Amino acid sequence: MSKNLVIVESPAKAKTIEKYLGKDFKVLASYGHVRDLIPKADAIDTEHGFAMKYQIIERNEKHVNKIIQFLKKADTLYLATDQDREGEAISWHLYELLKEKELLEGKNVHRVAFNEVTKRAIQEAIDNPGDLSTDLINAQQTRRALDYLVGFNLSPLLWKKVQRGLSAGRVQSPALRLIVERELAIEAFDPKEYWTIEADVAKGKSPFLSKLYIYNNEKMKQFSITDTETATAARDTLLKAANGKLTVDKVEKKERKRNPSAPFTTSTMQQEAARKLRFSAQRTMRTAQNLYEGIDIGGETVGLITYMRTDSLHLADEAVAEIRDLIAERYGKNNLPDEVRVFKNKSKNAQEAHEAIRPTSVRHTPEEIKDKLKPDQYALYDLIWKRTMACQMIHATLDTVSVQLGCGEGNSFRASGSTIKFPGFMSLYMEGNDDGKADDNSEKLLPELSEGEKIDLLEIRNEQHFTEPPPRFTEASLVKTLEEYGIGRPSTYASIISTLVNRNYVELENRRFTPTDIGRIVNGFLTEYFAKYVDYEFTAELEDELDCIARGEHEWVPLLEKFWSPFKETVDHIEENVSRADVAQSRHIGTDEETGKPVSVRMGPYGPFVQIGDKDDEEKPRFASLRPGQKMADITMDDVYFLLQLPRDLGETPEGEPLSTNYGRFGPYVKYASKFVSINKEYQDKGIDPYNITHEQAMELVTAKKEFDANKHIKDFPGTDIEILNGRWGPYITDGIKNAKIPKDKEPSSLTQKECEALLEAAPFRRGKKKKVAKKKVVKKKAAAKKKTVKKKTTKKKTVKKKAAKKKTVKKTTDE
Repeated sequence: MSKNLVIVESPAKAKTIEKYLGKDFKVLASYGHVRDLIPKADAIDTEHGFAMKYQIIERNEKHVNKIIQFLKKADTLYLATDQDREGEAISWHLYELLKEKELLEGKNVHRVAFNEVTKRAIQEAIDNPGDLSTDLINAQQTRRALDYLVGFNLSPLLWKKVQRGLSAGRVQSPALRLIVERELAIEAFDPKEYWTIEADVAKGKSPFLSKLYIYNNEKMKQFSITDTETATAARDTLLKAANGKLTVDKVEKKERKRNPSAPFTTSTMQQEAARKLRFSAQRTMRTAQNLYEGIDIGGETVGLITYMRTDSLHLADEAVAEIRDLIAERYGKNNLPDEVRVFKNKSKNAQEAHEAIRPTSVRHTPEEIKDKLKPDQYALYDLIWKRTMACQMIHATLDTVSVQLGCGEGNSFRASGSTIKFPGFMSLYMEGNDDGKADDNSEKLLPELSEGEKIDLLEIRNEQHFTEPPPRFTEASLVKTLEEYGIGRPSTYASIISTLVNRNYVELENRRFTPTDIGRIVNGFLTEYFAKYVDYEFTAELEDELDCIARGEHEWVPLLEKFWSPFKETVDHIEENVSRADVAQSRHIGTDEETGKPVSVRMGPYGPFVQIGDKDDEEKPRFASLRPGQKMADITMDDVYFLLQLPRDLGETPEGEPLSTNYGRFGPYVKYASKFVSINKEYQDKGIDPYNITHEQAMELVTAKKEFDANKHIKDFPGTDIEILNGRWGPYITDGIKNAKIPKDKEPSSLTQKECEALLEAAPFRRGKKKKVAKKKVVKKKAAAKKKTVKKKTTKKKTVKKKAAKKKTVKKTTDE
């Protein structure tokens, strides 16, 4: 058994690191968090210092047991989880869990962290261990507590006031607000007409484009010309004044420099991968995790990039030296600036102790290891490698030319162009842009022109334009905006976006986000009744407070106290004083001509529906669900009458049973007599629904259902609930509580009651039918600030000792 036990988060990383450390070390994975708050409303004791009740995460219990098994024989435990708040918390939870089981007595316990999974970095971390950081733990615990308090109070409120299954989050809700407000701005946008006047000109055989710059001695603005008549009159005037020629009045030549972009942070990597690779934020982070944890590149498993959750722009000195050497070798010394390029982070909360995302060695060039990588891994690694190399290359030099072309007295056109004089970093990498904005560095070459010469006017054209609404968010632009507003942190963006999509609050259409009806209603509810808590500035300030706790500048309990009391008061007030009808955001469409009753569209517990009448009417209102893809804002009176066709009469079955179609709680169905059969996915994929299904198609479903039911029953045992039935995956035994598989060597119809009872006894309980069992012991824990933990060591030992002294931390080893 190994003397040293090292704990990391993922099995892939464990495998890589164990190869580096040798036979005296055993490396195991925790598979993420090992403990979490109990999933109940009283997990946090808000009356007694926000003490938190934890329990082991069931799916990871087997991994904890394996850690315990190896720890019993080891002398030293190294907690080597990731170097961020979550990683610190995982190590702390594991430490606390092992301490409760009295497994750490006589053991040395160290905290180690590394920025890259390479042999050098791992060995250096093991040789220079540190200790757990109270501040980072407190920050993560506070974040978890805030998210828990919001989720466990707002989500049930949404269930009561809107529909079950919804959720509201401290950070996801402001992100949803961004998307909904952008959509509302698009809907409210009033396009304005404007015109531009362009001249096609040429010098010899070199044509180029120019735009009207000055007209009647006035500089042209966007709305200088706003109608056809004015544009036509201007064109006629200019054509007459030009008489087929324009005069070169002025030529301006300038040299412009462009510097490369900074190396990747988590946010900028997600943005660029979305723009250039069409990766979702989640796909980007999953792929980056693979590259970080280690890839076999031919006899050697090595982490190819540094830690991918960072907001730092710093590059290690040895990494910069290697980058500059390779630039000189591959691209020539003329592409290497005299001074090392240093990038500074604008964010006061940037963790400069970390590094930007870079290759662990730029000597691992993308083309050399391409055949060792999966397509996604290669694409992202290539992007990271090029961005890293380019950031240390020389600037690009561009020659720009601007020409003013006279057209009679008081009028002139303007043309501009640029050429790349020296590409510098642009020969390797150019940052992408959002929303289809034109790249002003694309090459537009103008012919050589001299002041005073005449050039040919080929045509003057009037071009009509309309102002455009703000574009919907892409993943890249949403991540950028979240970062600008300070909502969440880069490591959380992927989960924020995936939560919004998975909850059906937003949809991705042409790679852009649009809010769903339920997303609009949830946002409307939160912005009306919880405005403070979805306010962008409030959310950003709360993130700043968490960062202050992480730096040891603020205490955690006062922040929770300040947040909790007013929040709970708001929740209680809304629960008592706001009805479901207040939240439903029903929209009045018109009045039914036949009955004179109001027609509306609204959100119900099972989705949006149209309704004629009111619930207070003597006669029950008529209503129907919207079809898939229909949105509440688009519903018209014609749509209402079409939807209210249901239930739709299809006649009878050959046996004389009434046949009809409708939508129900579980989707579209065909009803025959008093029985139901779903319109299956295969039919739905063909566009068949209750509104257009034919009698013949409906009978296909009914006939198949009748045949299935006829063959379903194989055998029963009078006086018992035991039956042998044909199921979707073959014959099985059931007593209504348990289902049991039938052994392959047994004929279902030949089974005896005693054999069935034995098989049912050995079978597991069906989900939701499980008998009550003793609850797992729940451990009540004070939050991390009250634990005697010690500050994690940074790269400079001297600094660490000073910090440890200030924060009064105690090293957790048996030497004390």
